[in-house]
Amino acid sequence: MAAEITAQMIKDLRERTGAGMADCKKALTECAADMEKSIEYLRKKGIASAAKKATRIASEGTIASYLHGSRIGVMVEVNCETDFVARNPDFLAFSKEVAMQVAAMNPSYVSQDDIPPAVLEKEKSIRIEQAKTSGKPEAVWGKIVDGQIAKWSKEVCLLDQVWVKDPDGKKDVRSLLTDLVAKTGENIKVRRFVRFEVGEGLEKRADDFVAEVQKQAGQQ
Repeated sequence: MAAEITAQMIKDLRERTGAGMADCKKALTECAADMEKSIEYLRKKGIASAAKKATRIASEGTIASYLHGSRIGVMVEVNCETDFVARNPDFLAFSKEVAMQVAAMNPSYVSQDDIPPAVLEKEKSIRIEQAKTSGKPEAVWGKIVDGQIAKWSKEVCLLDQVWVKDPDGKKDVRSLLTDLVAKTGENIKVRRFVRFEVGEGLEKRADDFVAEVQKQAGQQ
């Protein structure tokens, strides 16, 4: 029988490690609700150390760009703590990967914290209306809507998107960032991005940009 994971346990683990709630819940689940093992789990994955570094000022960095042919252009600002890391090959490679991710997956926000409350409420209201006409009991509407919003958020938020070059289709961009923080020892943040597409908003043919990016990466 699986150990029960309570909200208080998640809160305690979060306070002790600084990791996000989702990461804390996953750690507790993986470690059968054992607090010490969960802390070790988060540290091994670099999540705890990355979370603690997240409060440190990151005002250096770079603006990376990516041009997909002559049709899509992306600029991304990625920040770090020192100009030394700003010149680091791993940091620059990560910034380039993020720019390519934006070109391929066209996110709307960097993270879920950036979603305006009005936008979130609108998305919820649309799904609530859909749930009402689904024929399913009213008691489960909330769970259905929460699940749909969680899925939608992962699609529109850059850090929660699956990395387009991951051959297993599992690793998200946030994991790439966490790995880089652990490697450099600095707080690193994707601050903002802008994406331009020729003919955007106009009627045009559809292309599979993910497939094109993967092809360029030598995965097809």
